[in-house]
Amino acid sequence: PKNQNIEQKQYCNKFNKDFKNCSYQRIKNFKKYVYVIFLKSFKTAPEVFKINFIFPNGDKYEGDCIRTSSGVIERNGIGIHTTPNGIVYTGSWKDDKMNGFGRLEHFSGAIYEGHFKDNMFHGLGTYTFPNGAKYTGNFNENRVEGEGQYTDIQGLEWCGNFHFTAAPGLRLKLHM
Repeated sequence: PKNQNIEQKQYCNKFNKDFKNCSYQRIKNFKKYVYVIFLKSFKTAPEVFKINFIFPNGDKYEGDCIRTSSGVIERNGIGIHTTPNGIVYTGSWKDDKMNGFGRLEHFSGAIYEGHFKDNMFHGLGTYTFPNGAKYTGNFNENRVEGEGQYTDIQGLEWCGNFHFTAAPGLRLKLHM
């Protein structure tokens, strides 16, 4: 109805001072309306802000952060973390960890681009070795796991099921 917002505020304020965390359902019961109040238990999302931070060890972070309810500042959102020895992570952060999609460049020349979970390669991704060889496929807690494709330094493509350091039954992909 047209006055629903006013009604919602009026009825929710009786039970909860924060009108935004309350909703209700108006049910017609015979000729009267019955209001069922639902209080939402979630808190509003913390404010995201940009930060440039240098850690005591010399690491640098530039990107999105939030302040937790306990007052701690955490990386959360999109950001770039750089170490003094040349490791660079560009991508998503959640709970002060690499979570979501990102790119990790190692000073050796190795590059991982794909999904992260709790600071580990997890999900689909591509790992390029310093010598140019490449693995594309599934990762589970920093280990190759499941279907994938390995391209060696000569350009030959090997497909199959990978399990950590083993890859029984790899098939050479022929291009004709």
